[in-house]
Amino acid sequence: MESYYLDWANLLLRWLHVITAIAWIGASFYFVMLDNSLEKPKDAESLDKGVGGEQWAVHGGGFYNMQKYAVAPRKIPEHLHWSFWESYSTWLSGFALFTVSYLWNASTYLIDKSKMDWQPGAAIAVALAFFVVFWMVYDGICQIFGRRKNGDTIVGVLIAVFIAFAAWLACQWFAGRAAFLLVGAMMATTMSANVFFWIIPGQRKSVAALREGKPVDPIHGQRGKQRSVHNTYFTLPVLFAMLSNHYSFTYSHPQNWIVLLLIMLGGAAIRQFFVVRHRWKLGNARNPLPYAMLGIAVLGLTIVWMKPAPVAPTPAAAQAAPVPYAEVQKVLEQRCYMCHGAAVQMKNVRLDSPEQVAAHAQAVYQQVVVTKIMPMNNATNITDAERGLIGRWFQGGAKTR
Repeated sequence: MESYYLDWANLLLRWLHVITAIAWIGASFYFVMLDNSLEKPKDAESLDKGVGGEQWAVHGGGFYNMQKYAVAPRKIPEHLHWSFWESYSTWLSGFALFTVSYLWNASTYLIDKSKMDWQPGAAIAVALAFFVVFWMVYDGICQIFGRRKNGDTIVGVLIAVFIAFAAWLACQWFAGRAAFLLVGAMMATTMSANVFFWIIPGQRKSVAALREGKPVDPIHGQRGKQRSVHNTYFTLPVLFAMLSNHYSFTYSHPQNWIVLLLIMLGGAAIRQFFVVRHRWKLGNARNPLPYAMLGIAVLGLTIVWMKPAPVAPTPAAAQAAPVPYAEVQKVLEQRCYMCHGAAVQMKNVRLDSPEQVAAHAQAVYQQVVVTKIMPMNNATNITDAERGLIGRWFQGGAKTR
């Protein structure tokens, strides 16, 4: 019964997390596009008001005129739209989902004993430490080097190096699937922390100073812009890390940390293309197509590099011979009953009877043979020969009698 309620919690939290993430990322993408699409106004009224850039747009049958002030407007309206709950709700729902999916069953989903044979409590503590330590190091790098000469470049290089180290370390310590998600969650936590600790507080201080008629410290705008740019480039890498749990060939690769870094690099390069293209259309930047081509090339080379070696064909006699259910049952008993037997039924799946095996035959074939997701983290050490046995049994009609 506990597994049943956990499945519902997982479903509802995942649904909520996707909805809030769409809202946050959509708003982020929109404002990046808007900021890079602004043109200097030509009418005297807008220039007199201090408008530094504007965009005219048509959407949903209406016309919109978005304006950005180069200097503070003479009067701040009482009602301002603040973009922060999208970020906070995304992080809160994501952390809750991470807790239900990975921390609640750390022994199954977080720990790979072939890498680190530690107790669930220790694994959970270290996983949570990734969030805190990465934020502290990242924030320190930004504050120490961000305002120096070539500060943006220095900060970018140092953060990239630290992400690479964190990815390598996570893949050495945790199950591949969990490691990928952990790196993505680590970066997403920093994105939300940027909003919570710097962007919104800085905006509040600026608004308060304007309403009191005091000069605004430019550091708030500079820091907010810096952290918003970082969040923009983190977005596509984080999205890949979150989706990767559906594609075991990425996180189960022997050099999975390199796979993670290459795909995140490709995503960041493609994001750069979309950021710059708006300014390019206005003649304010070079053609960003090389960034997109770089991202595509990185992804293409990664695909070629990861291509599995050819598998020796199964002898014709073995292919023709039907696999009796008794042989499959031995494999299931040894490798699957631990989580899908009489005592425990993870995901409400039970495989200790012919009727149940027949009902779940398609799912067994898909997850054991095709994607190789199960057994989770190969905790029961199923062999390729045993996977092949199940595959031939299914292709032969999945008979249980």
